[in-house]
Amino acid sequence: MQLLSGVDLSLLTLLCVFERKLIKKRTMKIVILDGYSVNPGDMSWDALSVFGELTVYPRTAHDEVVARCSDAEIVLTNKVPFDKDTMRQLPSLRYIGVLATGYNIIDTTEATARGIVVTHIPAYSTDSVAQMVFAHLLNITNRVGYYAEENRNGRWSRSADFCYWDTPLVELCGKRMGIVGLGHTGTATAHIAQAFGLSVCAYTSKTVDQLPPYIHKASLDELFSECDIVSLHCPLNENTRHLVDADRLTMMKPSAILINTGRGPLIDEQAVAEALNEGRLAAFGADVLDVEPARSDNPLLTARNSFITPHIAWATVEARKRLLDICVENVAAFVSGAPIHVVA
Repeated sequence: MQLLSGVDLSLLTLLCVFERKLIKKRTMKIVILDGYSVNPGDMSWDALSVFGELTVYPRTAHDEVVARCSDAEIVLTNKVPFDKDTMRQLPSLRYIGVLATGYNIIDTTEATARGIVVTHIPAYSTDSVAQMVFAHLLNITNRVGYYAEENRNGRWSRSADFCYWDTPLVELCGKRMGIVGLGHTGTATAHIAQAFGLSVCAYTSKTVDQLPPYIHKASLDELFSECDIVSLHCPLNENTRHLVDADRLTMMKPSAILINTGRGPLIDEQAVAEALNEGRLAAFGADVLDVEPARSDNPLLTARNSFITPHIAWATVEARKRLLDICVENVAAFVSGAPIHVVA
């Protein structure tokens, strides 16, 4: 798949203009520190070569950052952090492009003080993440993967009846779904929920007048105590860290399902694992954990009815294609002197 196969004419025009300009200037050095997670080889980085001499590393350890970026003016990073000490050792650095929506890996205060522009990739994976919410939810309610594996092992062929089941099978229509945070992904999730016949309520800073008629504005206590399904989509900050803790879990129905595709630290992992194992929470589905990659002793990996995917909601081909296109647009805008999607 080629990176620019779907890029519009305006971006192609920009690239041609910059190519002509850069021929007359010295070549900038561009470094991608952890390109493998975004592009494991099914796409191309070539569009970035228009702007300078491009070096792509699949992964970079913290102690390798300074050496690899020593003379780079443009650095792109997905998860490799940049703190004050790192930036202090990189006098040539002018631009950090975060290959993600979240940018807490960057000390933005230090970047601003040093005149380093920092950009991110907004809203590229909205539909893919909302889709993952329902992938987890349907896995929990219908257990498709479980029954498919059972049948591979011959269980249906040995059945005395035309069908069998040994897990609860749950219909979504008529249930109540609570969404915590009604930004891009929360709103997309609400749209899908409505299509399934779910009654939707949301904890959000938006006013009632700003909500579509099918979304009921709720307090956190109402949402957690009355909803059959709770899905987390709020940003991570000091107020939302461990938003779902032991106390909050006591509000939830024993039959409730909790979904987290937002940020790992939104939940107290030990408290959720205990609630699952003790039957105080029916099921948990998550695409994010507090520490990633997951620690081998993370209690959610072995808890009852806990289903964990390895932070892949954002990684559909379509979402990564949008990410790379926006990355090129961000670099082009920076080089032109009018940066976009700036966070510092």
